[in-house]
Amino acid sequence: MPDQKTRRIAHIDMDAFFASCELSRYPELKGLPMVVGGRSSHAPRIREDGTREFSRLRDYAGRGVLTTATYEARALGLHSAMPTMHAAKLAPDAILLPVNFELYRHYSRLFKEAIRSISPLVESIGIDEVYADVSTLPGEASEIAQRLKSAVFAATGLTCSVGIAPNKLLAKLCSEIQKPDGITVITMADISSRIWPMPAKKINGIGPKASAKLESLEIKTIGQIAAMSEAWLVEHFGKSYGRWLYRVSHGQDDRPVVTESAPVSMSRETTFERNLHPVRDKPALSQAFTQLCERVASDLQQKGYTCRKIGIKLRFDDFKTVTRDLTLPAPISDARSLRLFAGKCLKRIDLDKKIRLLGVKASGLVRADSIVHAADSAQFTLDFSVDE
Repeated sequence: MPDQKTRRIAHIDMDAFFASCELSRYPELKGLPMVVGGRSSHAPRIREDGTREFSRLRDYAGRGVLTTATYEARALGLHSAMPTMHAAKLAPDAILLPVNFELYRHYSRLFKEAIRSISPLVESIGIDEVYADVSTLPGEASEIAQRLKSAVFAATGLTCSVGIAPNKLLAKLCSEIQKPDGITVITMADISSRIWPMPAKKINGIGPKASAKLESLEIKTIGQIAAMSEAWLVEHFGKSYGRWLYRVSHGQDDRPVVTESAPVSMSRETTFERNLHPVRDKPALSQAFTQLCERVASDLQQKGYTCRKIGIKLRFDDFKTVTRDLTLPAPISDARSLRLFAGKCLKRIDLDKKIRLLGVKASGLVRADSIVHAADSAQFTLDFSVDE
């Protein structure tokens, strides 16, 4: 592996990805405040003259959260994970679109294929961002960054921001410096001027709890962490985390770009717009349960995995969360089998309260091409099992 003097790692981050995907479908919304987070009923309607009529945030009622917002909507104070009803109070006239994960996955595949056409050493870390090891590519770092951006735009019509640095830590930090549609290249010599002034919470791994403790110690920037001795950080944050803080604040990170990593689990869950009663709302629960199993099965099959364990998660109207799981007699990946065994998990829970959230999880994953199925499970029933 090249050392930090010769190593070049790129972090490529799509700009406002979900919103940008939607704008590719609805170009008339460019430049307008728009959010994604509605239901199917909020899909655009075609007027008699052929133009589209869009829903507005003021049309929303429920307890969902925003998936994303355009930069124009962010200027009004809206952001991802914000409760949609709260967003409606801040910007009632903002355009509201339903979530369309099929569209986002399509663009994600195009984006990642474009990056791999420039560098085969690519690590996917989300639907809209990747690392690429570009150490051996010819040309200056800024030229490589522009090639990556051009390839993504040619494949998707969307923009991305690229940071190139000696390691993954610094690459991710510097990709945010010139968002959107920017290029940032730094070396180890630039850490004091470009990285140290950044807020400490920008480092991936410094969460709300650690950030709050740092602030209580009057430490707000990465540079202020770097000014502390390793012994002082260990004293206040423990041996492992204190040493890690010292290293990352000085820009040290030797993690490789991992081109393949086996997933630990695959799961799907849904939060209902209203709490559902296990008896009176049995049809709606049954439909949701089946759809979750179908989506998990689709995820498994698309990625070439089977599972040896199935689990479910329920959150009741009092916010109590209960999970149950079951080890399977043989690996499975089809929706009918998943539905059967998830139903067996469900029978082990007392359903005496209304249900707020339902989730299905497949774990103990095994590559499908490494096993031989012992039995056909096509005859399983699909009843939603509820103790009445």
